Amino acid sequence: MIEEIAGYAENLAPVALIGAGGIGKTSIALAILHRHRIKQRFGENRRFIRCDQFPASFAQLLNRISKVIGAGIEDPENLTSLYPFLSSRETLIVLDNTESILDPRGTHAEKIYALVEDLSRLETVCLCVTSRISTIPSECKIFDIPTLSINAAQETFYRICRKRERSNLITEILEQLDFHPLSITLLATAAHQNKWDTGRLTREWKTRRTNALQTEHNKSLAATIELSLDSPLFRGLGPDARALLGVAAFFPQGINENNVDWLFPTIPNITSILGKFCILSLTYRSSGFITMLAPLRDYLSPTDPKVSPLLCATRECYFTRTLSGKPASIS
Repeated sequence: MIEEIAGYAENLAPVALIGAGGIGKTSIALAILHRHRIKQRFGENRRFIRCDQFPASFAQLLNRISKVIGAGIEDPENLTSLYPFLSSRETLIVLDNTESILDPRGTHAEKIYALVEDLSRLETVCLCVTSRISTIPSECKIFDIPTLSINAAQETFYRICRKRERSNLITEILEQLDFHPLSITLLATAAHQNKWDTGRLTREWKTRRTNALQTEHNKSLAATIELSLDSPLFRGLGPDARALLGVAAFFPQGINENNVDWLFPTIPNITSILGKFCILSLTYRSSGFITMLAPLRDYLSPTDPKVSPLLCATRECYFTRTLSGKPASIS
């Protein structure tokens, strides 16, 4: 995949790396920036901008672009003022975590989107964006970033925790993590920092699961997930959104899309909300179900199903329909 993306970059074609938090989008973008063929193509004109490190405003984004490309223009009013500099050399620009500025419910969303769209169309600029949502410039070639292969997951884990001895127990844990890169990195780091052997790591995983995915620097999967839940797009879904995610997390296969109208009769626009979950990369569609990666499922599933009124109501609705003899399938 990296070679394919690098090929687009060499041809100055805009690309978008889309996927859930912690799936590896930023790592792939950085790998492309440091690819030998990309270094030869763009030299020093390779720029990386983290969009979650400044306020989501048109002026802030313009200022950051002006600064990183070395234009030297203070407070540019629009992209046009940067054209002379951008057109004088071929430049690769990575906009990382663009969900923080392209969230359609953001205050300056429309104006920011137009700016990024214009940037993607410049003939001398290759734009690469990474995002958890699918609101991206229309010209971008989309790459949906998958989880790791089993071999890559194993290599990542053992390289970080510095263990030489391979174990089937570790492979089983990696499978339970759906080979999710950030989760594997966090778990391997925790194992290394705590000097857990395979037996201790297995016991910690069985008893603590989500809590085991933490490091001494508190860079946990929970923080990554909460970033998505704090976005304007998610907050705009209403008070039932978090509980609805909990329902999807509770059932191993997720929610059957054919049943949503009668499963959630009290939630208006339920189909639209479930679609927004997918847009935010919190869930994905698989064989007619709205489901999610195991690490997200572990974090979002209610610890005690009885404390979730929506989950209790959904289960009651399901069993009532089942007793009535009507076809029903939640998971």
